[in-house]
Amino acid sequence: MHILDWVPANVETVPWSQKQRGGTRDDRMLSEMEASVPPFIADLDYTIPRDLIRTTEEALVAVAGMDAAAADAPAEMTRFMVRTESVASSKIERVVASTEDFARAIAGSRGNESATSMVAGSQAIGMMIEAAGTRGTIELEDLTAAHAVLMKEDRDEGPYAGQIRNEQNWIGGSDYSPRGALHVPPVPERVEALLADLIVFSNRDDIAALAQAAIAHAQFETIHPFGNGNGRIGRALVGAILRRRGVMRNTIVPVASGLNARRDDYFDALTSYRAGSAAPLVSLMARAAKVGGDEGRISVERIKEMPIDWAERVVARADSTASKIMGSLFSSPVMTLDEAMAVSSTSNSQVYVAMARLEEAEIVTEITGRKRDRVWAATDVMAELDDLDARIRAAMR
Repeated sequence: MHILDWVPANVETVPWSQKQRGGTRDDRMLSEMEASVPPFIADLDYTIPRDLIRTTEEALVAVAGMDAAAADAPAEMTRFMVRTESVASSKIERVVASTEDFARAIAGSRGNESATSMVAGSQAIGMMIEAAGTRGTIELEDLTAAHAVLMKEDRDEGPYAGQIRNEQNWIGGSDYSPRGALHVPPVPERVEALLADLIVFSNRDDIAALAQAAIAHAQFETIHPFGNGNGRIGRALVGAILRRRGVMRNTIVPVASGLNARRDDYFDALTSYRAGSAAPLVSLMARAAKVGGDEGRISVERIKEMPIDWAERVVARADSTASKIMGSLFSSPVMTLDEAMAVSSTSNSQVYVAMARLEEAEIVTEITGRKRDRVWAATDVMAELDDLDARIRAAMR
């Protein structure tokens, strides 16, 4: 029997009082709450249940196939998949923006708060993946640094970005007290030790990688160490563990799209983990990885073909402004005027002429609607973000 199949998180009854008065009389009168006391997992002896072995093996095969396909352009493919993960992970938190708003935010626009948050999420995920792959370990500082990047522009959480919480938080229920909450994480005094324990578990090499990623994610969400942004950092931890374990060397598998497609099942699986069973989340994570690997490989192959297709649509000399810009769209699918001038080593007037030609060929789309300070996005690349998410959602039904 697996430890997590029979040792649920405990609870402790602790005093509660509002620091800022508000809510109903029941909120104001609440004097105690039941907070979670998760088990330590650093030495957890976990083996994937027999009925999930085939599912996890199929997932690893799909992920390996996608990763191998991305070997020709690992940096570009990682950036694309990181953006896919950030958008999907944000959607799980009901943070939604259009692809065009996302593209504008990549270029530096702050007109859409949700899109800006998605870009910050991309940076946070990328940091954690890069650190895990380069160093070969996951450190607490990786989590806090990623959280600092994710939340630095947030109006409420910005002042606390990158800081482990020192106040009680909760999920669901009232906005003013833990009354009726779906989950009350451990009290702040327990968080430091639980995170240290989680870091040890995340750096082990004697547990099946997918199960390790799923359990570490669930434990992180149970601890809920930050005031906000826990879901997105916790899902980034999945990719960081898979990169550290060498499951993904050239890119990352887009699991968040699969989890978002089964959002209710995902939250139910986290609840099951807290009740003492990791199997539902391991199963769902494996399925999301399998679908993400299969559909991600299609996107990788499509993206690799795009420069060839562009060259056929716009025949130009290799040293022309249009050719230089097309050559950079693969790695920089959103480009400002200054960036286009830099990659082509030409004037703004020459860039405008080249971009007009690329727009006519439907290779780029101008996304600001302005006559000055324009920004262009690679039409096919940005469309593939949406298409990959749609394919994963359809496959997860």
